[in-house]
Amino acid sequence: MSHADLITPTRFLAHLPATLGRVPRMLRGLYYTGIRNREKNLSLGWALERAARLYPDSPALIDERRRLSYALFNGWANRIARTLQAEGVRHGSVVAIMLENRAELMVILAALAKVGAVGALVNTTQRGQVLSHSLNLVRPSHFVVGEELREVFEDVRPALENSGGRCYWVADGDTLSEPSQPPAGWYNLMRMAQEQNSTNLPETAQVRLKDACFYIYTSGTTGLPKASIMSHGKWIKAYGGFGHSGLALSNSDVLYLTLPCYHNNAVTVCWSAALAGGAAIALRRKFSASAFWKDVQTYQATCFGYIGELCRYLLNQPECPEERGNSLTCMIGNGLRPSIWNDFKARFGIERITEFYASSEGNIGFTNVFNFDNTVGFSPATYAIVRYDLENDQPVRDGKGFMEKVGKGEAGLLISEISDKWPFDGYTDPSKSEAAIFRNVFKQGDAWFNTGDLMRDIGFKHTQFVDRLGDTFRWKGENVSTTEVENALGAFPGVEDAVVYGVEIPGTNGRCGMAALRLSDGASLDTAQLAEHLDRELPAYAVPLFLRLLQQVETTGTFKYKKTDLKRSAYDPAQVSEALFVRLPGDAGYRSLDSAVFEEIRRGEHRF
Repeated sequence: MSHADLITPTRFLAHLPATLGRVPRMLRGLYYTGIRNREKNLSLGWALERAARLYPDSPALIDERRRLSYALFNGWANRIARTLQAEGVRHGSVVAIMLENRAELMVILAALAKVGAVGALVNTTQRGQVLSHSLNLVRPSHFVVGEELREVFEDVRPALENSGGRCYWVADGDTLSEPSQPPAGWYNLMRMAQEQNSTNLPETAQVRLKDACFYIYTSGTTGLPKASIMSHGKWIKAYGGFGHSGLALSNSDVLYLTLPCYHNNAVTVCWSAALAGGAAIALRRKFSASAFWKDVQTYQATCFGYIGELCRYLLNQPECPEERGNSLTCMIGNGLRPSIWNDFKARFGIERITEFYASSEGNIGFTNVFNFDNTVGFSPATYAIVRYDLENDQPVRDGKGFMEKVGKGEAGLLISEISDKWPFDGYTDPSKSEAAIFRNVFKQGDAWFNTGDLMRDIGFKHTQFVDRLGDTFRWKGENVSTTEVENALGAFPGVEDAVVYGVEIPGTNGRCGMAALRLSDGASLDTAQLAEHLDRELPAYAVPLFLRLLQQVETTGTFKYKKTDLKRSAYDPAQVSEALFVRLPGDAGYRSLDSAVFEEIRRGEHRF
């Protein structure tokens, strides 16, 4: 950490004048973030209806095919909501959603929010057993599947507990004007909706802050995905924090969104920021570094949603004519590392980086509302950064059994107090929720959420992200569960033990996967077949890039793998005596990793 990152009283006061014009909006934002009464009737549906009332003719959503005004978008959502009601979807019903980024996905989510139903946002990269697990976990009564993912869904349909549930097909085209014919056995949701009334539903006014809005899948730390509950209360907190206090976009702004809509970054952070001021979302199917600046120019985007990895891709691109004098003034997201923060800001002329910190399941969020550099920003929540013993993977407790806070500038584990004002909605599985809570932290009877993240206090309730703890690491903007990867490796013939952990590659964001393997007696490793097996079983971001062969695997007394030494030596041939392998970008399989290849990686000659 640079000492220049510490926020002193002088630095803090110097930043205040630039925020004075936003004070009325910020105060409104603080109101939304501070509501304690979870019975209050406020929701995503309410926020959409407010935007449609205030900005009916402003564009709500733009894509390569269409430009939908707020009035049109809201009316379309109402028609779909009435259709789903007629099909038995009620307050609290769970509907699985499998569509790639397009207008239909967002309007269906709005429709579900209006009737108080829950949209389970399935990760569109999931396949096979992981996908069937994710669907069975939330017991959906209805399934809405895009044409682009129908085959993927059909592959797992026999393994679904509710395989007879109603299935709705959404054509991959302009379904607002021409909904195509569905395959046999599927209902055409968009055609059914054409017959319905487009006025607002009375039920929307009955949706409460405590009601679930989305289920967002998170890898967590225990293998297969968990479904975290995104309540309307947390969504409204984001609406206040990002939409009013943070970005404060207006109806002349366009937010360019390329992040997948199964992530909270897209459907909660970016969408709430747009709805708060009647801004438009320009939606792209998938992120493309080469098309990014052309799209910004086409849509005249003033803002975009990011993750750190996306920013690194853009910085690595050669200069293009469209980036010069571009229309962007601000950006919102997380994971932008201090090592590229200033370079990114300077090259692309970005005035304001609204970096934030939050998790799908957590009860705390930070937002860079005062526009400091190299920080996740400020949080009004009650939190503490406590000493953490990395070797034993637990917080330090004193002689009385209480935790200890770290000093300013020191790194420690971020925990946040669970209270009426900052409730913990948790997971759909109560045992998983309890496992994320620390009790008796600073006094008997208190309860704090364990974020699992190392943070640094830099002053004035601002923090800096340091790293993730435990059995999850972040790569390509996705959380990778080591247990899930270990299970996939363990299913490969000849692998007796598999230990997976995250390792850093110079010049990249986050950590990529590395696996230390112990083979059965007499077995040899066919690395080409292993690569094929992993590509089949795992999303691309979860496939380990490095392998290490071990003679034996050390475990703790509770049979947890000891990963500290493995992480420390990583993939450096000078520190590892056993065989090492690497899968370089573009390679179909693994190759031997010697000191020459290691030096190439260290010098950044391979673009991971």
